Amino acid sequence: MPFSTLFTDNTGGVLTPYINQETNRLKNYLKLGGYDAAKKALAMTAEQVIEEAIKSNLRGLGGAGFPAGRKWSFIPKNSPKPTYLVINCDESEPGTCKDKYIVMGATHALLEGIIIASRAINAHTCYIYIRGEYVEPAEILQAAIDEAYEAKILGKNVLGTDYALDVYVHRGAGAYICGEETALLESLEGKKGWPRMKPPFPAIEGLFRCPTIVNNVETIAYVPFIMNKGAEWFAKLGSERNGGYRFYSISGHVNRPGVYELPVGTTLRTMLYDYAGGIRGGKKLKLVVPGGSSSPPLRPEEIDVKMDFDSLAAIGSMLGSAGIIAMDEDTCLLDMLMVTSRFYHHESCGQCTPCREGTGWMDKVLTRMMKGGGRLEDVSNMPDIANGIMGNTICPLGDAAAMPVLGYFKKFREEFESHAKFGKCHTGEFTSWKPAVKA
Repeated sequence: MPFSTLFTDNTGGVLTPYINQETNRLKNYLKLGGYDAAKKALAMTAEQVIEEAIKSNLRGLGGAGFPAGRKWSFIPKNSPKPTYLVINCDESEPGTCKDKYIVMGATHALLEGIIIASRAINAHTCYIYIRGEYVEPAEILQAAIDEAYEAKILGKNVLGTDYALDVYVHRGAGAYICGEETALLESLEGKKGWPRMKPPFPAIEGLFRCPTIVNNVETIAYVPFIMNKGAEWFAKLGSERNGGYRFYSISGHVNRPGVYELPVGTTLRTMLYDYAGGIRGGKKLKLVVPGGSSSPPLRPEEIDVKMDFDSLAAIGSMLGSAGIIAMDEDTCLLDMLMVTSRFYHHESCGQCTPCREGTGWMDKVLTRMMKGGGRLEDVSNMPDIANGIMGNTICPLGDAAAMPVLGYFKKFREEFESHAKFGKCHTGEFTSWKPAVKA
């Protein structure tokens, strides 16, 4: 089955034309100009490569949105230790399914991006940490790496130069917490996947206590196109301070769920109605989760927002992993939030008391409410529990668990009050919440 069928109605973009079985073969990728960008980067200084990435406004597309070029620039210039590049393909955020398609369909674009990023930070070893459940993507990735070694694109003399680079695939074991970069590094070292205290940050002391850059798959896969067509070209494709395109995973109650590659800054309304075909069954939209399950929800009147990091932050949500989940008018939000909170309770590593205990309390209270045993004080207690977690943990998992609770209880309080009072969903329009920023 062609990889292009994994996407719905994609007719352009930067990476989408490369995502199919034909272009994913090395000989065909080379015919399309594959690895020309890597040759160009290898002829440049590391500083020049970093500057090009900075000018492109490429931001980290795993969720944090930190400028990729600036992140590369944090690597010490004269460290006696080796430098490592680590690619985060642990993709475990509910509602997100973009990285696996890049790995399966644009594998050589990813490997070319790895060569360029390694050149930028002077790394000679790269590890790709891939989600354990991604069995087929891992096999495809390893096959492409073997193909690149055989063609002398990787190894001791990359593309005929004196630059050396080895790339290894490391399979994870299904832990959501290992998507956090320092927990990923601990796991890569063979330890329990517990996040580290920062500072020091990985750029100073990362894998094996050496300077390390951790980048998401999608971020690195765009790098060859920036090198080929120029930073200014890529920056103009997106919105201010958010360059280029990105992949949006759209799921839930829509007519055409899929992964869509669109310019950063496309409005959420356009994505839901022009690309995903609107809400199925002709029903009304009730809410949208814009950036994976950890992002605070948006109400229907907020969907004219641009889908970039800054615009969503301005209205109290976040782009995160760009995992969009739409829910129709018949959705029980208590049920939705209970499932979400149960996930974070299960995936908490237990290192920090506020997260370990707080996620458990939220799970128990929401489960009790769902079973009809809710009390009115639960509606006030839940935000208090969430606020006790926010900002009090080593890594962002605690915040990821707390933000949905705070968002749902703020914007749909009547529904939770209805469950507490009557043991069932609220009927009628919600009127108490007013948006802080008009769309």
